[in-house]
Amino acid sequence: MGSVLEDPTLERHFKGHKDAVTCADFNPNCKQLASGSVDKSLMIWNLATKARAFRFVGHQDAITGVQFSPFGNLVATSSKDRTVRLWTPSMKGESTVFKAHTAAVRSVGFSHDGQRLVTASDDKSVKVWSVHRQCFVYSLNQHTNWVRCARFSPDGRLIVSCGDDRAVRLWDTSTKHCINCFTDYEGPATFVDFNSSGTCIASSGADSSLKIWDLRTNKLIQHYQVHSAGINSFSFHPSNNYLISGSSDSTVKILDLLEGRLIYTLRGHKGAVFTVAFSRAGDLFASGGADGQVLMWRTNFDTKSYQDILQQHSWRSTPDPPPHLTDIHPRGPHLHHPQPTAIQISPTVADTQSTNPHVIELGQAVHSTTLLNGRAHLNSHHSSGFPRCHVGSSRVEGWMREESAGRAGATAGSQSGASRRGRGRREEEDRGQTHPLEVLSGHPSSLDSTLRHIVQQLDILTQTVSVLEERLTLTEDKVKECLIHQTEILKDMRSSGERRSTESEGTDGSPVQFT
Repeated sequence: MGSVLEDPTLERHFKGHKDAVTCADFNPNCKQLASGSVDKSLMIWNLATKARAFRFVGHQDAITGVQFSPFGNLVATSSKDRTVRLWTPSMKGESTVFKAHTAAVRSVGFSHDGQRLVTASDDKSVKVWSVHRQCFVYSLNQHTNWVRCARFSPDGRLIVSCGDDRAVRLWDTSTKHCINCFTDYEGPATFVDFNSSGTCIASSGADSSLKIWDLRTNKLIQHYQVHSAGINSFSFHPSNNYLISGSSDSTVKILDLLEGRLIYTLRGHKGAVFTVAFSRAGDLFASGGADGQVLMWRTNFDTKSYQDILQQHSWRSTPDPPPHLTDIHPRGPHLHHPQPTAIQISPTVADTQSTNPHVIELGQAVHSTTLLNGRAHLNSHHSSGFPRCHVGSSRVEGWMREESAGRAGATAGSQSGASRRGRGRREEEDRGQTHPLEVLSGHPSSLDSTLRHIVQQLDILTQTVSVLEERLTLTEDKVKECLIHQTEILKDMRSSGERRSTESEGTDGSPVQFT
C-alpha cells in the first residue's frame, strides 16, 4: 500500500489561539477554515497565502463545536456558556445568540439545507432550532446522561446522537421518536456522524474504539481499535473510502475503509488531538489539539482515479459494483501487499508557506436572541460592530498583529466590572496585547444581573416545557394503547357472541326452541 498511495503532507501551520483547539471546519467554498478554542474565541483562517485571519469574541466560556452552513454564509458555534451563536464571517463581526440549554452545549450542526440547527448538551437533551425564524423547534430527551454530539443525516430525515450514557441513538425527525439505539460501549460515546451518502454512521468512544454501522441492516460492519487512548473526533472523506480520527494519544490516524485497516499515523501535535475535519472536496484536512495549534494537511492519498481504485480492490468477492461499506468487513493486512506497520509521518517544519497571519479581532455580538414563550426576540446592542471612536486612524488598515506569547501579562488594576468593555480589556491584557477596537455596552452591572436572572428563569421554563412535552407524548401513547386494547376486546366479544349464536341453531338449521 505504501507504493500505491501518496503520503499526506503538512501544508499550513496556524497559530493564534491562546488555549486548546476543540473544533474545526472548512468553508464549503474551500477558502476558509474555522476553529474554536478553550480561549472562548472563534478564528476564521483564510487559506490564501499571507491572508489575514479573523478572531471573533463573544462567548463567555470555551467553544466546543463549530460548523459552516452548507452555503458558507454563516458559522455556528456552541459553547460551555450554554449558548449557540450564529456568526456572519465578515468584518462586522455580527452574531445571533440562541439561549435555551440549561447546561454546557457540546456540539452544533446544520441540516443539509441550512434551515435547521441541532445541538447537544450536558442537560441530557438534543434540540433542534430554526435558523431562519431563530427559534426553538423541538427537543429529543431519551438520553440519560450528558449528550456529547448530534448530527443531521445528509437528507435531513434522521438525527444521530451519542453521549456519556454509552448510547448512540438514531432519531426520526418527522415523528421525533428514537428508532434505534446502539449500546455496546465500555465508556462514554464521544463523537458520531453520518457518511456522505447517509447509509452508515460511525461512532467513537472514550475506550479508544471506532465503530461503523450499516443503517440498512442495523449491523456493525467495521470495528477499529487503532488508538491507545480515547478518540475525540473523526471525519469521513467525501468519497467514503477513508476516515481520519484524532485521539488523546496525540496522533491522527487515517483508515482505509475499503480494506478495513490503518494506513497512516500522523504525529504533529504535542498533547491530545481534539478535532479533525476533511474539507468538502476532500483534498485537505485539518487537525487541532491541546497545544493550541491548527495544522492543515494536503490529503494526497485520494488522488488515484476511480478505475485504479477498482483495480486495486479487484480481489474482493464482488468487484463489479462500486465499492461501498456494506460488503466490506474488518480485514487483516492485504495479502498481496504486506507491510509491517503504518507509515509514521513526523512533520518537522512549523509552517511550510507563511508566517503567522495578521489577526483582526472582532468584538461582541451585535444581536442576541432570547427565547420567550417559544418565540425568539432579537435585541440590538450596537448599531455597528465597530465603534468609530477608539479606532486610531493609523491602525484602520493595519489593525494589530498577534504579539508573542512570551509577553508579560498586564496589571490587574484595569478591572472595571461596570461594562463588557472592561471585561474584554482585561482578557486582552491577560494575553499581553493591546487592541485598536473597543466594544461598548451601555448596560450597568445591576441591569446585567437582572437580565441574567431573567435568562436563568427562561432556561428553567424552557426545560420544564420540554419535560411536559415528553410527558404529554407518553400520555398520548398510553391512551392510544388503551384504545387499541379496548377495540381488541370488543372484537373478541363480538366474535364470541357470533359463535354462541351459531351453536344455538339446530342440526336442520332451525333455531332450537327452549320452553
